[in-house]
Amino acid sequence: KEVQANDSIRPCKLRRHIQTKHPSLVTKPREFFERKLKELCTQKKTIETFSSVNAKATEASYRVALHIANTGKPHNIGETLLLSVMMGEAAAAKLNVTQLSDNTIQRRISHMGADVRQQVVDSVRESPAFSLQLDETTDVANCAQLMVYVRYVKELNVNEEFLFCHHLPSRTTAEEIFKFLNDFMRENVVDWGRCCGVSTDGARAMRGRHSGLVKKVQEVAPTAIWTHCIIHRQALATKRMAQELRTVLEEAVKIVNVIKSHAMNPRLFFILCNEMGAHFKQLLLHSEVRWLSRGKVLTRLCDLREEVLLFLAEINSPLVKHMEDMKLAYLSDVLDKINTLNICLQGKECNIFYAQDQLCGFRKKLELWSARVERGSVEIMRKQFGEYFGEETMTNQWVRNPFSFPVTLKDGLSAGEEEALAELSCDMDLKQRMTDMSLAHFWLSVGTEFPQLSTKAVNVLTPCTSTYLCECGFSALAMIKSKYQSRLLVEDDLRLYLSTVQPRINRICASKAQAHCSH
Repeated sequence: KEVQANDSIRPCKLRRHIQTKHPSLVTKPREFFERKLKELCTQKKTIETFSSVNAKATEASYRVALHIANTGKPHNIGETLLLSVMMGEAAAAKLNVTQLSDNTIQRRISHMGADVRQQVVDSVRESPAFSLQLDETTDVANCAQLMVYVRYVKELNVNEEFLFCHHLPSRTTAEEIFKFLNDFMRENVVDWGRCCGVSTDGARAMRGRHSGLVKKVQEVAPTAIWTHCIIHRQALATKRMAQELRTVLEEAVKIVNVIKSHAMNPRLFFILCNEMGAHFKQLLLHSEVRWLSRGKVLTRLCDLREEVLLFLAEINSPLVKHMEDMKLAYLSDVLDKINTLNICLQGKECNIFYAQDQLCGFRKKLELWSARVERGSVEIMRKQFGEYFGEETMTNQWVRNPFSFPVTLKDGLSAGEEEALAELSCDMDLKQRMTDMSLAHFWLSVGTEFPQLSTKAVNVLTPCTSTYLCECGFSALAMIKSKYQSRLLVEDDLRLYLSTVQPRINRICASKAQAHCSH
């Protein structure tokens, strides 16, 4: 094939070209060339149509892969569950073009996971401050997994996102954990100097005074403060109880086990609850490692008290006498209050002021209960709260309400910052604005007028108060990496499942050299 210049369209040059290059076509009629032109146009249109179909099929493949990752399903579900019998042959043919094999879905998820990771890393780089919460666990394949979340500032808001989940090949020591964490920061050019907080549990590898992870992080990020997960501390503080209440709990667990441990007993108990019109039909098994288990088990047991009494009497169980003990109802009420506190401390975007308010309110309730109860069964819990939380000083209250904070009271502010706070506290427009937005949004919005105060307030609000998001991530990890997918490389699946950042599918498709329908 030759490419002719624009000057070649002259009749004399066209005549010479056909005589010298294509002598066999000199005697052909005009209709022959018109037919060839139509064939060429049809061929071009066919190629364009197939190219468009391939591009749409590739985009559809990415969107199906995203949906599979968002729901935590196996990668081969796209091939097995997309049925076309109700849509006719034409629609079935179009569906068959979409790439849905398990390997293709895995590649699509990896591409989208890399895009989401890049978006999060870019946002962290641009943030004036960020904090981390991290924890490690062991998955179904007995592999140690390090999970890290990041909290950062973006567009006048404080966002929380999944950062990474990395397999720890050997030990789970502070050195190994910090190595992976530091390598990630260096690889993605994230400045440790802007890290203002780290939240972990109380394990020695995390909080060791001389060689723990927090110590190593503070060596590269001197301004970072460590927060012992407030939910873990609350669970530890309420774990100990008076011996008589411990005995009541143990007997309650025995009652539940008697009814739940044999195959026939749960069926008979279900029938009994149905006949008596109970709202619930089954008891709950106790799990020592779950935060809310004790309270939920006793609450359900008390809800089904009449049914349990009747059932234990029918099977002549000696445990029936414990169901008439008033201490059971008392302990159920106490544990229900503890569960309410635990739930209040859970959730996303929880700042230090909200957590302090919840804990302060519960400690005052403990003082009231301790004064009302003669035997001192609540006193142990009150002392435990004092050990784990101490007398925490309510610092940085000017961040919460800068308009009523006494300027004369120093709270770590420099002279210039105190003057700026005095000026801000008299601005009624800002006071009205603060009522219409979140605390973090307000301080970020005044960054231009009061940069020093804004920076200091953001550094107070950005640190995480718990490792709640890591616990949620562990639940997702257990669901996605089940015993049926124990060899799955789970990080990209977790990223798409847990992250609120959406992958830029159109951009990913455009970056591919060629779209084709093969699997």
